Amino acid sequence: MIGVATEAIREAARAASAAGDTKQAIAALESLTRQQPTAAADWFLLASELRKAGRAQDAWRADLSGVHASSRNPELLEAAVAMNEGHLDAGETILKASLERQPDDPAASRLLGEIHWRRGDMTEALALVERAVQLAPGFDLARDFLIRLLLQNNRLPEALAHAELLVTSPLKNPGYDLLKATVLVRLGEQQQAGEIYERLLALHPRQPQVWQNLGHVRKTLGKQADAVHAYRQAVTYQPAMGEAWWSLANLKTVKLGGQDIAAMERALDTLGSDRQEDIFHLHFALGKALEDAKDYAGSFRHYERGNRLRRTMVPHDAAEFSAEAEATAKTFTGAFLAERGEGGCPAPDPIFIVGLPRSGSTLVEHILASHSQVEGTMELPEMMIIAGRLKSRVDEGEFPDFPTMVASLTPEDRLRLGEEYIERTRVHRRTGEPLFIDKMPNNWEHVGLIKLILPHAKIIDARRHPVGCCFSAWKQHFARGQAFSYDLIEVGRYYRDYVASMAAFDAAAPGAVHRVIYERMVADTRREVERLLAHLDLPFEEACLSFWQNERAVRTASSEQVRTPIFTDAVAHWRRFEDKLQPLIETLGPLVDAYPNVPQELLAH
Repeated sequence: MIGVATEAIREAARAASAAGDTKQAIAALESLTRQQPTAAADWFLLASELRKAGRAQDAWRADLSGVHASSRNPELLEAAVAMNEGHLDAGETILKASLERQPDDPAASRLLGEIHWRRGDMTEALALVERAVQLAPGFDLARDFLIRLLLQNNRLPEALAHAELLVTSPLKNPGYDLLKATVLVRLGEQQQAGEIYERLLALHPRQPQVWQNLGHVRKTLGKQADAVHAYRQAVTYQPAMGEAWWSLANLKTVKLGGQDIAAMERALDTLGSDRQEDIFHLHFALGKALEDAKDYAGSFRHYERGNRLRRTMVPHDAAEFSAEAEATAKTFTGAFLAERGEGGCPAPDPIFIVGLPRSGSTLVEHILASHSQVEGTMELPEMMIIAGRLKSRVDEGEFPDFPTMVASLTPEDRLRLGEEYIERTRVHRRTGEPLFIDKMPNNWEHVGLIKLILPHAKIIDARRHPVGCCFSAWKQHFARGQAFSYDLIEVGRYYRDYVASMAAFDAAAPGAVHRVIYERMVADTRREVERLLAHLDLPFEEACLSFWQNERAVRTASSEQVRTPIFTDAVAHWRRFEDKLQPLIETLGPLVDAYPNVPQELLAH
């Protein structure tokens, strides 16, 4: 009889909802959920009716109760176990059958979205998780997951909108504040992110990860002493926190002393093989500390250990990359570009600074960002996202090869892609300057595409001595994106690919690229800045020579160095390690002696 009675209440609630009688539907559903609190669908329907009645917080709590009830659903539990054990097909089969019976189940939709994400199908994952949040706006875990998916797709304004809503959840969770701070950092809103970290630490100071995050923000904002304090707080609360030690060492103008070196060595002794992230960070930090202490042999040993371990954790196929770079260079010939004729987005706004990491590109960026007509942003991923999407059309079999795919782009396609780039980067532009900088160094791989879709954009190639640049990249741990840099031979091959590709583009589009030679820039800054500004059709401004006074946020590894006047200490620092760098020097071959010119064998490459 109880089952019959509850089913009658359920039917009455659904009828009232369908008739628009929100008050009656809420009364029936509140009675129903008291009697059967494990029926997730009733909670979600109650949340919907409460939202119609303007009772947003009550609706949110009802959604949370629905999610809690879903966690007891045997089918969803079975699907979750299958997914976590790697049986994605089995989990998908269970969830699809469940959604056929109950298509508006947010918990099943979110779980199926995660299965698609684990497969790498980001489009379907986003659609399913977005649907889960639409069905149950109070489904906090789904919104959290959605924000992370949006971050992975660089859809930052949408991620921020969801993050701002998530922090208002009736279930107060500091993790949601941290997620919002992450979005703000990606958007370049360092000050706001720092305020979140400071507020959380005021409540609970023993949080090494939050101290470390605060250190990153303070470093980016140029508050070096405050950054040092934050990083030291992190290692005080977690002495073996490798990334915090590396972040301290990576403050290029800070030197770690004997006590710090001893503390890091003790930390290494305490770490097991399951703490690889901490281990390689500590090796990089010790490498820097010992280099500063002029113990070059000990320094190299730690750099070598850190790189060897890190290399096992990141995929990079040097031969495959070289083949791709050569194929791209052979595609964008002078004849090919001439055949394309007019097309692309005519916007002159972007200034692309390309090259290798640690090539002096941040210095060039900071000089240009000190000009009244140029806005500095950050290393923007948008061009790489567009290029990756085009390449996927070949990988998925739509085109037989890259040249055929690029040749298929009509003037309208190129206009659309260029406009997409301008629109996607608009979120990073905060001032009224007519020009802006995109300092993603890896965009050297896409200079041909840039020429096609943004024909009036400017391209600056920041170049540094091959051994000095490659060695500096090898001893620098990058958070992401530079998988080639953890092996001396591979970084040398990458430099060769870069020089050969840029030489081919110079031949295809003479004058399209302005090259800044780092050693010339530090030796005769005024002359090089004048040449640079002339290429950009910008008038000379003295502010470009006092760039270190510019207080803009800088997120790269050179953030402290560009806050001081030009110095020449780094020009030939690699010679202290020359006897250890023979594999790199042999890989670079004639590039070393020919620099800054390009050896004939690469011109004919």
